[in-house]
Amino acid sequence: MNRDTPSADYLVISRGQWDPELSREQIQGAIDAFYAWRDRLVAEGRMKSGQRLAREGKLVTRQAVTDGPFAEAKEVIGGYWFFVAASLDEAAALAALNPCLACGLSYEVRPIDPQRASAFAPTNETPARR
Repeated sequence: MNRDTPSADYLVISRGQWDPELSREQIQGAIDAFYAWRDRLVAEGRMKSGQRLAREGKLVTRQAVTDGPFAEAKEVIGGYWFFVAASLDEAAALAALNPCLACGLSYEVRPIDPQRASAFAPTNETPARR
């Protein structure tokens, strides 16, 4: 990372499930490699540690609160953390080095928007105009 370029936080969302063809030993090897990789990046100031997510949850809508989450296997969110990077490309390049990619997981990398929400500015929640 170029220290002259301002850095920003990028949310990384861990998605998917382990490849069912892999043994527990292979998966554990990837997990151990992940933690070594994560600890190095945290020590370098390039990553902020996140957390694993528990299996249970609730979905809250204006209609009801229901048990959840309800997602297909490829959409399952297993955890999150943050990269500190100079660009989205740099953050994605860091995610591409994650040892767990080889075992079936994928990673969504999103910039953190520093702006407050506004009904007058387009956001992810803004419906498309008809």
